[in-house]
Amino acid sequence: MKRHLISAADLSRDDALLILDTADELARISDRSIKKLPTLRGRTVVNLFFEDSTRTRISFEAAAKRLSADVINFSAKGSSVSKGESLKDTALTLEAMGADAVVIRHGASGAPHRLAGWVRGSVVNAGDGTHEHPTQALLDAYTMRRRLGSLEGRRVTVVGDVLHSRVARSNVLLLATLGAEVTLVAPPTLLPVSVGSWPCEVSYDLDSVLPKSDVVMMLRVQRERMNAAFFPTEREYSRRYGLDRDRVARLHDEAIVMHPGPMNRGMEIAAEVADSARSTIVEQVANGVTTRMAVLYLLLGGDI
Repeated sequence: MKRHLISAADLSRDDALLILDTADELARISDRSIKKLPTLRGRTVVNLFFEDSTRTRISFEAAAKRLSADVINFSAKGSSVSKGESLKDTALTLEAMGADAVVIRHGASGAPHRLAGWVRGSVVNAGDGTHEHPTQALLDAYTMRRRLGSLEGRRVTVVGDVLHSRVARSNVLLLATLGAEVTLVAPPTLLPVSVGSWPCEVSYDLDSVLPKSDVVMMLRVQRERMNAAFFPTEREYSRRYGLDRDRVARLHDEAIVMHPGPMNRGMEIAAEVADSARSTIVEQVANGVTTRMAVLYLLLGGDI
């Protein structure tokens, strides 16, 4: 593996499978009464979050602590960043503290790439703007593999606000690397201009794609990133692109439903679907810790 994990495109097929296989090994430890390993004892992992996050920050913190690393949580609010300190100066501060790995979430696309040029430790992208979120794609792939087996030839349908979704981009890249066939379904206004160069198909008709899907991944409509009207009304969006009980009935028996969270229940996904046996949403959160343990373990070269 490379020293940093900034994009899902950084991972070869062998790299991705190594992470997923390592996560499988580490999952067995999570079932024990004592969940900690001494693997990264003496290493320091900094969670550098410039955007609000619950799942991702806690997940990375739990992952590092289960590997016995020292964890420093850095929030932009209440720090020198709120006084105008630049990302570079923050990076130099972390470097002086001897951070072995920096997990960064930032509102600007490309921030983790810049940070990687300023610190000696490994940089893990925990979400940058509308660009990428590679560890989310890894935990999604891990969840699919546990439910469905091999991803080779599996048909994955990603539905919703692709334009503002860093999760969608990372999933498309990683799933294509792992041999899955991805179809994006969204209104034309919620697809990026560059989507034609992505390794996937595009459809505007959810109902026609569902019967042949092994996985349906619903994306949150990111109202906070929208400064224009991308669809007529929420009700109209839900009618055409929401996943309700009637649409789930069109899936084959083994198909699963995913969502990276947080959800807009009743908009992109009905509550009864989110809480159904097909749903992997709670599993994804649990698998996030295991997968991020694997990433930190492999990047920092821990010993079992």
